[in-house]
Amino acid sequence: MATPRPRQQAEPEGILSGIRRRDVLALAALGVVAGSHRAALAAAPQSELTWGLHVSLAPNWFDPADTQALITPFMVLYALHDAMVKPMPGTTQAPSLAEAWSMSEDGLAWDFTLRDGVKFHNGEPVTAADVKFSFERYRGAASAVMKERVASIEARDARHVRFQLHKPWPDFLSFYSSATGAGWIVPKAYVEKVGDDGFRKQPIGAGPYKFVSYNPGIELVLEAFDGYWRKKPAVKRLVMRMIPDESTRLAALKAGEIDIAYSIRGDLAKELQQSPGLTLNSVVLQATNWIYFPDQWDPKSPWHDLRVRQAANLALDRDAMNEALFLGGCKINNSIIPDSFDYYWQPPPAAYDPGKARKLLAEAGFPNGFDSGTFYVDASYSNIGEVAVDYFSQVGIRTKLQPVERAGFLAAFGNKKYTHGILRGASGAFGNAATRLASFVVKDGAYVYGSYPDIDALYPQQAEELDPTKRAAILEKMQQLVHEKAIFAPLWELAFLNGVGPRVAEAALGKIAGFPYTAPFEDLTLKDA
Repeated sequence: MATPRPRQQAEPEGILSGIRRRDVLALAALGVVAGSHRAALAAAPQSELTWGLHVSLAPNWFDPADTQALITPFMVLYALHDAMVKPMPGTTQAPSLAEAWSMSEDGLAWDFTLRDGVKFHNGEPVTAADVKFSFERYRGAASAVMKERVASIEARDARHVRFQLHKPWPDFLSFYSSATGAGWIVPKAYVEKVGDDGFRKQPIGAGPYKFVSYNPGIELVLEAFDGYWRKKPAVKRLVMRMIPDESTRLAALKAGEIDIAYSIRGDLAKELQQSPGLTLNSVVLQATNWIYFPDQWDPKSPWHDLRVRQAANLALDRDAMNEALFLGGCKINNSIIPDSFDYYWQPPPAAYDPGKARKLLAEAGFPNGFDSGTFYVDASYSNIGEVAVDYFSQVGIRTKLQPVERAGFLAAFGNKKYTHGILRGASGAFGNAATRLASFVVKDGAYVYGSYPDIDALYPQQAEELDPTKRAAILEKMQQLVHEKAIFAPLWELAFLNGVGPRVAEAALGKIAGFPYTAPFEDLTLKDA
């Protein structure tokens, strides 16, 4: 079969004074764009850096208490806020607001010591009371899992806090430091004064950049916090401009209107590679992508039959999709769990066999295929959905693509609105195999529409198992069952392709292993004028 060529999105009026991308390309041949590029560079403040984001920012991403089991909120959290312990270059658990921590010999207590002199953006000190408040206020992904295991939190003095557990829990630090937002600290007094809504409108954190303004659907503006404990940021002002259309993002990058463009794929990525002065930055993420069948637990649904889900897996030519969309950069591991995670189990390789897929559908009672209904996707990855729809149709699975803007898609996904049809799932959240299973496989997970009792029964066993070898065996069994039941059609570990403009000396892309976006923000630098 020929390599698929995904359709590009429609080319709306861009941010370049109404000039469409095809006009930009035509003007480039006459040298006009080169001139406008130089003019834009000259006009750009030398201490300002501008992004073209592939999604629209949601205000709940400004508040660590609402952190989802996804990587997207961390795009903003790493700038505005800081955590007790967090992933940083070279480690998944770097001392941040906490300069030290320890676990008691019986595994029931965790003590943290706050760094001396650290302040929030309003000048107030970060204290143990803020740490306690932030954990108790946390309501995001895996909040129930954490709170049912934590018996109490004690602010012992201004710089010391203790977490007391009901039982030893080997994953406490993984959940607290990386898999959730529970360890990202907000100012207690300020939040109590302005309330949750007020905090989202004017967030105050302890990160390297302060909130300046937010224009919904347009841009977020941040300013350097000179008092940041790790280092004073070198770039004074950051602008995160929302440009959902991929062609428009690339045109803005080529014209010098933005400095970093997130998520440039397919033919546009090739065009970027060939553009003088621009750099294509590819990072393979811990962001696994998959297709989910949420009504597989409905006996009346075709997806209830294992053979149908197996057929869907066989219908997808992942290698060809990867090459067409991501220049072959994705890693195909046939799992929703990244191969870099602790306790990862490697499934058999994914296979492309449309003939066997059609045979399985016939055996399941669908010799002529069936109508699967709606295929929901995050609009920023519509092209993945378009290609998958085509592959499914070739074996008889007929579905209609429905792109939804990311914030709305994630809200509907998490609120269990997509009970019929299929959807594209993804997560780049930090953690390990257990944290990923908790959010997407096990009963009551944030994005779980149904579960299997044999898998559910194993989860508490691994959570309480202190022997690493025995725990690994339980988690391996859980992953084997996920594969055997074909709960998902795993696609790949995503290659995130970004464009970087000529003003940028350090874009801080790929510095934190598996993280798709810029971070740490305080490491950003611009080239000398």
